[in-house]
Amino acid sequence: MLFLLLLGLTSFAANQPKVEISVQPPYRMVRSNGIADHQTGQFPNRRNPHQISAQAYHFRMPLTPQETNHKTPTKGKRKKYIFGVALNGVVFDPSTAEYWKRNPRSGWNYEALTGRMDLGLDSSQAHVQPNGAYHYHGIPRSLVEKLKKSESMVLIGYAADGFPIYSEYGHRDPRDPSSPLIKMRSSYQVKKGSRPSGPNDPGGSYDGSFTKDWEYVGNLGDLDECNGRFGMTPEYPQGTYHYYITDTFPYVPRYFKGAPDNSFLKQRGNHGGRSGPGGIPSFPPPHHHQR
Repeated sequence: MLFLLLLGLTSFAANQPKVEISVQPPYRMVRSNGIADHQTGQFPNRRNPHQISAQAYHFRMPLTPQETNHKTPTKGKRKKYIFGVALNGVVFDPSTAEYWKRNPRSGWNYEALTGRMDLGLDSSQAHVQPNGAYHYHGIPRSLVEKLKKSESMVLIGYAADGFPIYSEYGHRDPRDPSSPLIKMRSSYQVKKGSRPSGPNDPGGSYDGSFTKDWEYVGNLGDLDECNGRFGMTPEYPQGTYHYYITDTFPYVPRYFKGAPDNSFLKQRGNHGGRSGPGGIPSFPPPHHHQR
């Protein structure tokens, strides 16, 4: 069985949106050029000097994702992942390349959406990588408006582990789809007190500027440490684990509930979605955790 969703043009014309989403059991496949199907901000701009250009994304994820007994960070010591891909083929990537004193070894990574650093984001909380990859750091407002159908949860994409991604509204009771829609609250807060003040530390009070300024507090909000929960959704009436993009930290989740597919691994000099020889997209071997 093959299900194919086509948006945009029938070829990968430069700077025209194109995405193909197909179901080829046991995988969901996404091939896109990463060009948004909505109006974007002006790029390059004063704080983001990069031009949007077409990519050659080719992702896959399991159709029946499984929760693992441990969470996997999107930005681990050995592996770094794109979190997921939107239905329009644009990727979700919460991390930034900016560090305190431009020193990645410090571990003090600046956040994109706390307002402490202007990274030239547009109204869809997106900007452009040096390689031309347009990507979302938070709620893609323009995409949500395009996909929204009356008073309903809005499916906006899929994570690298296969679980669905929704915009910030979910049902008050996750197991009762007739309950009111409410804005989901993350369970993170800014740490209290002051940062370390060693030679590789910025010092000063925790204020949310850096990723390490934040901490997870169980049951503080509606969502778990992966910024998701189990519940019924319009697309999954029997219930499924699913993620939310929230308007407060972590915005885009920083951990996977399941096993991310290696096709979402970030490669040096690009934004993931591996391509084979001659630019023809190809998949890496299946992740050993997947079925």
